[in-house]
Amino acid sequence: QVMLVESGGGLVQAGGSLRLSCAASGRTFSSYAMGWFRQAPGKERQFVATINTSGRRTYYADSVKGRFTISRDNAKNTVYLQMNSLKPEDTAIYYCAADLIFGRVAARNYDYWGQGTQVTVSS
Repeated sequence: QVMLVESGGGLVQAGGSLRLSCAASGRTFSSYAMGWFRQAPGKERQFVATINTSGRRTYYADSVKGRFTISRDNAKNTVYLQMNSLKPEDTAIYYCAADLIFGRVAARNYDYWGQGTQVTVSS
C-alpha cells in the first residue's frame, strides 16, 4: 500500500515556474516507478511524465518535453515535477501515481494515486 499526497500547485503567470511535490508513505516507495498526470476540466486524464525506480530513466509527453523535469528522492519518499515556461494550456489538476512497471503512459496501469493539486496558468 502506498499513499500519495501532492503539493506545490497554485496560480502562476504564463512563462513562470512551479515545482510540484508528491510525498509517499510506506517503505515500498523505491520499488515503484512514479508518474505525473494531469486533467483539465472536461478532458480525460493525460500522461505528463514518468520516472523509474532509481531515477535514472525518465519519459515525457511531447507537450511538456524540454519544459518539465521529473525527479525523485528515494531517501525522502518524494517525487517532484519541475515545471518551467508554463503555458495557459498547462492549467489542470496534477496527480502523481505509482506503477510497478516503468514507462507506461495509460492511467489505468497505475496502482496508486494522490488526490491532486491544482495548477492554474494565467495568460
